[in-house]
Amino acid sequence: NLPIKEFHMSAIYDALASGVLASDGAMGTMLQERGLTDGGAPELWNVERPEEIEAVLEAYAAAGANFITTNTFGATHGRLELHGLADRVIELNQAGAAIARKVADRHPGCFVMGDIGPSGELMDPMGTLTPESAKELFAEQIKGLVAGGVDAILIETMSDLAEVEAAVEAAKEVAPGMPIIATMSFDTNLRTMMGVKPAMAVTHLASIGVRIIGANCGRGTDEMRQIAQEMVNARPEGVFIITQSNSGLPKLVGDTFIYEGTPDEMAKYAAEMKEMGVNIVGSCCGSTPAHTKAIAAAI
Repeated sequence: NLPIKEFHMSAIYDALASGVLASDGAMGTMLQERGLTDGGAPELWNVERPEEIEAVLEAYAAAGANFITTNTFGATHGRLELHGLADRVIELNQAGAAIARKVADRHPGCFVMGDIGPSGELMDPMGTLTPESAKELFAEQIKGLVAGGVDAILIETMSDLAEVEAAVEAAKEVAPGMPIIATMSFDTNLRTMMGVKPAMAVTHLASIGVRIIGANCGRGTDEMRQIAQEMVNARPEGVFIITQSNSGLPKLVGDTFIYEGTPDEMAKYAAEMKEMGVNIVGSCCGSTPAHTKAIAAAI
């Protein structure tokens, strides 16, 4: 058991109060280009090919990202169990965080977000995950991330507010005072898979103490504009909004998916986000450091 220590990290909030910041882009597609197969566990590269993870994060930081994301999206017990790695949760999260920390320390003003994706299980009553078991699952992951030196916990691509809440409670318990960032993924009806609307996400998550709230993934910049507007309109005092849009929609070309969004399109989206009052602008699936560079320049 790692000791629980109190975190007083106002640096992120101070930076956000002084201007719009850029976050990084995709990790999965970048690793696939470097040889990760569809069936492989990306998190294993944190220990087996750390130089590849470092190179991707370095490219994002060098492109102007103020936030870089650990390669730990699927590093919860259940997801790692699918790869026979369930006994290595702490190790893989700590290693992923340490790589990102090393990169961020070379770039003043760059923060590390410890990445937590959905558990892959449904919450009770539709599934077997209870608030208690979900909190335990996320707490284990967060212990590794904190040990590796993250600046904030990023809970992303979520569809169920109850699952986000469990992760938030775990973060508060393991790393009291550490900034929490929570993003949900919305579909064409501007709802999450579990029916949550953007405004509802903002008001509910703000009510449980999350100060950086937003949307990621989705179907491209057009829908992200509508989602962002609803979130900005609903935000309470002291809450910052983050958007990380996919780089357009994937098109099947031969046997691979190509994302259509160009860096120029992402720059235009970033400028609109800034105008709208969004505080952190990044990108998601299909994006590269070139997209991040365009976003950083635009804001």
